[in-house]
Amino acid sequence: QVQLVESGGGLVQAGGSLRLSCAGSRITFNIYDMAWYRQAPGKQRELVASITKGSSTNYADSVKGRFTISRDNAKNTVYLQMNSLKPEDTAVYYCNAKISSVREYWGQGTQVTVSS
Repeated sequence: QVQLVESGGGLVQAGGSLRLSCAGSRITFNIYDMAWYRQAPGKQRELVASITKGSSTNYADSVKGRFTISRDNAKNTVYLQMNSLKPEDTAVYYCNAKISSVREYWGQGTQVTVSS
């Protein structure tokens, strides 16, 4: 069974940084497009950043210039470096692995809280 396990969340002051990691197991990691989503209380889940199997990246406008997504296929891990954090970045962050609409996996989420 495929597993995606996020780590690195926590409480940080506005302006601070966090690095999220998502480690995959029982998955041929390098053939999946990977992404980070987030969901704040009372809001829909939204795409934060994505990276294709060819390492092309895409970012939500709200995080461009502050967040960086990267992947290490040798370690089956995708990262999200988050700098200049804002209170509005507070959410549960989820890792996603996708090949198609029928082959998609989610992690359990990690809480990021940014205090003002």
